[in-house]
Amino acid sequence: MARLVHANDRALLVVFDDAITVAAGNEVRALYEWLLEDAPGAIVDLHPAYSSLLIRYDPLRCEPDVLAREIDRRVENLSGRPLRESRLFEIPVRYGGFHGPDLAEVARFTGLSERDVVAAHAGGAYDVRFVGFSPGFPYLGGLPEQLHTPRRETPRTQVSAGSVAIAGAQAGIYPLRSPGGWNVIGWTDFVLFDSTRGNPATLAPGDRVRFIDAGSGS
Repeated sequence: MARLVHANDRALLVVFDDAITVAAGNEVRALYEWLLEDAPGAIVDLHPAYSSLLIRYDPLRCEPDVLAREIDRRVENLSGRPLRESRLFEIPVRYGGFHGPDLAEVARFTGLSERDVVAAHAGGAYDVRFVGFSPGFPYLGGLPEQLHTPRRETPRTQVSAGSVAIAGAQAGIYPLRSPGGWNVIGWTDFVLFDSTRGNPATLAPGDRVRFIDAGSGS
């Protein structure tokens, strides 16, 4: 059952589950989309995660307890609310080699061959749970269980834009060059973020992703 927490004096946290589940992800999406479409005036920003939604508000523009009751009301009435239609993106990936330096380590940890790691990753059905960390970075649910792998013990100071990576039960793609501690297994030229566009981030919560094996890296 969902619970609402006063995270601080200007934020409410709605927790739908303590685990990463599809059901909790759908509830996060439903509340997030409802508040985007029809937000109480005091809300400043929304931060969806795998199983929770952080709601930032201006305490000078509302009574926090009144806002909390309104959020509770919406949580109780999420059942049956339509979700935004999902878009499907097919993203080509060059696996291994220079652009996938952790593929061999993932294979070693999982006990699979590198070819089997690639087949499992490309065979997964992924959905965008939320976007964060860096502009346009998609946190993807749906990583096959046999590929669940710990983060790198030592994060890299720089990970190339377009790097396709996994960590724990998560999959993602680095939109921009940045530090990172996930296992990089491939690279794509798919554009995830473009600041010149009206909506800079390509992917949004609820979108679906399929990775296409475009061959090995060099």
